[in-house]
Amino acid sequence: MTHLPSKTIEEALDRYGSRLYRLALVMLKSPMDAEDVVQETFLRYLDKLGTFREGEHEKAWLLSVCTNLCRDALRARNRHPQVGLDQVPEEGHVPRDRAVWDALMALPEKYRVVLVLQAVEGYQTKEIAKLIGITPSAVKMRLSRGRKLLEESLRKE
Repeated sequence: MTHLPSKTIEEALDRYGSRLYRLALVMLKSPMDAEDVVQETFLRYLDKLGTFREGEHEKAWLLSVCTNLCRDALRARNRHPQVGLDQVPEEGHVPRDRAVWDALMALPEKYRVVLVLQAVEGYQTKEIAKLIGITPSAVKMRLSRGRKLLEESLRKE
């Protein structure tokens, strides 16, 4: 079912805020950094408000911007490493199965992102490829390898 694009920033925040936060949290492993990225994503969205023809285009744009901002944050973090005080997700943001969450968060970023976009957000391989800027075959390889690593990690526990 396609929906119309958001008419207000509040509507967009209600519709996409939790998805963007979840994506940012998986990529950055830090609730505070994830909140910053989501806030920056919506600040950039303000310039685009009212320009989207359909809701799916709006959603894809927001997820793409969020992903790119997360990558920027990760690059900055690698250039200027810091020890975060709060690296554990807050209550209510962690799936019920803590072992799966921990195993997912231990995966390299390139595997975490594709797994979340497919399993949680429901994107198809081609859509994921467009969102993160890689080929569909690379997405398939990352999904396969990510699942295998996740399974191996869960077997060890």
